[in-house]
Amino acid sequence: MNSELHAATEAIRTGPQGPEVAAIFDFGGTVVSGFRRPRLFRRRSVEAVLLGGIRNGTTDGEYGRYLHQLTEALAGKPEDELAALGERLFRRTVYGHLYHEAWQLIRTHQAAGHTVVLASSLTRFQVAPTAAALGIEQVLYTPMATQDGVLTGYVDGKTLWRNGKAEAVREFAADNVDLARSYAYTANAADLPLLSLVGHPTAVNPDGQLTALAAEHDWPTLHFRPRQGPRPADYLRTTAGFAGLLGGAFYGVAAKSPTRDRRQMADALLEHAAGNTLSIAGVHLRVTGAANARAPRPAVFLFNHQSQFDIIIVPEVLNGGVTGIGKKELTRNPVFGPLMRFVGVTFIDRSSTDKAKAALAPVVDTLRSGLSIAVAPEGTRSYTPDVGPFKKGAFHIAIQAGVPIIPIVIRNAGEICWRNSMVARPGTVDVAILDPIDVSGWDPNDMDDKVAAVRQLYLDTLLNWPEPDAG
Repeated sequence: MNSELHAATEAIRTGPQGPEVAAIFDFGGTVVSGFRRPRLFRRRSVEAVLLGGIRNGTTDGEYGRYLHQLTEALAGKPEDELAALGERLFRRTVYGHLYHEAWQLIRTHQAAGHTVVLASSLTRFQVAPTAAALGIEQVLYTPMATQDGVLTGYVDGKTLWRNGKAEAVREFAADNVDLARSYAYTANAADLPLLSLVGHPTAVNPDGQLTALAAEHDWPTLHFRPRQGPRPADYLRTTAGFAGLLGGAFYGVAAKSPTRDRRQMADALLEHAAGNTLSIAGVHLRVTGAANARAPRPAVFLFNHQSQFDIIIVPEVLNGGVTGIGKKELTRNPVFGPLMRFVGVTFIDRSSTDKAKAALAPVVDTLRSGLSIAVAPEGTRSYTPDVGPFKKGAFHIAIQAGVPIIPIVIRNAGEICWRNSMVARPGTVDVAILDPIDVSGWDPNDMDDKVAAVRQLYLDTLLNWPEPDAG
C-alpha cells in the first residue's frame, strides 16, 4: 500500500464512524480506470457507447457528445436487454479496470459503518453491475426515459453532471447523512460542486486542472496504479513461461524417475514447473508467515481465488507435499489437466452436490496418509479483490481427517493476471500464510458462524496487510 492510501485508510479508521457519515465515489477514473477515447465519425454499437462513456477526466464537450451518442444507441432498445448487456460487459471487460486501491477504500469505509454511495453521470447500465460486485447498495446515476419498458434514448430529468450530481447527493443526504463529516472521491474537475459539498474531499488520479483545484483548496490527492491490458511483451513472456512450465514438469519427473516414487516425482514436477513459470513470466512472490507452510503437516490449505495463476502460486509457496481439489472442467485444459492428474488432484463435478461429495470422500484418506490438500473454498475466481462466500466441503474434510485448516491469503494475483485471462504481467504477488486453525472441536452440523469467521480473516488481512518475512 502506498503512503497516500495508508494515510487515507488510517484517517477513516480513526475518524467518525456510523451510517450518518457517507463516502461518495465517482465512477470513471475513480473506481474504475477509463476506456480509450472512441474514434470520431464512426457509427458505434451500444456496447461501444457504454464502454466508451467510462472515461478518465471527461470534459463538458465530451460529456455532451456522449449524451448524443447515447440517444442514437439506446433509442428503441428494451431496458432489460440493456441491463443484461451491462452485466455481461462487467464480467467480460469492466472488472479488469477496477482499481484495487478503490476497493480498499470502499471496504475500509464499509468497515467503519459508513454509507457508501456510487454517484455517476453515466447510466445504471454502466455503473450498477460494478456497484453490486463491490457491495454498494446506494447508487446515483443519470436516469434514462422509458416507454413501456423500451428506452427513448433521452435522459429522464436531470443529468448527474456538475451541479446535477451535487444536487442529487444533497437530496440523498437530506434526512440521514451529515455531509460536513462525509467523504467524496473523484477524478474529474467537473465534480468541484460535489467536492465542495463534503467535509473530506479527495482528488483521485488528478489531471492538471484537478491538481490545481486540489492545491488551491488544500485537498488531499490519491494516485492509483494504472489498469491496463496485456502488452505484446506480456504475451511473449507468458508463452515462454508456459513453455518453461512444461519443461520444468518433464525435468522434475525425469529427475526423480529413478526413485519410482510417484510422490517424489509429483513434488519435483510442481517445484520445477511453478518455479520456471514464475521466473520466466517475471512474477515474484513476497511471503508472510512462510513457517506456517511447513508445519503442521498434513493440513487443508485454503486460498482465496483471484486468478488462473493461483494454481502456480500456491504450489510454489507450499513447496511440496501437497495436492489439490479442482473443478471437473480443468480436466479439459490441455496444459493443466494432465499435470494436475499426475500430481493427484481430485476433480469434482460442481453441477451435482451428490457427485461432489462422493468425489471428496477419498480426500480424507489422502490427508490421513500424510499428504496435504490445497483448495479454493470460494469455488470460483472472484471478479474483484473481495473474497466470496466459502463452501463448507474443505472444512468437513479437515474435521473428518483430524487436520487443521491453514489460510493462504493472496492479495494481488488478480492484478498480475486478470480473472478471465491466462496472460501474466511482471510484478510482485503478496501472499500471507496465516496461523493454523484447529477444527477438531467443530460441529459439522453447526459451523456457519465459524466458517464466516475464517472468511473474515481473509478480509481483515487484505485490509490490514502484515509485514513480509525478513530476508
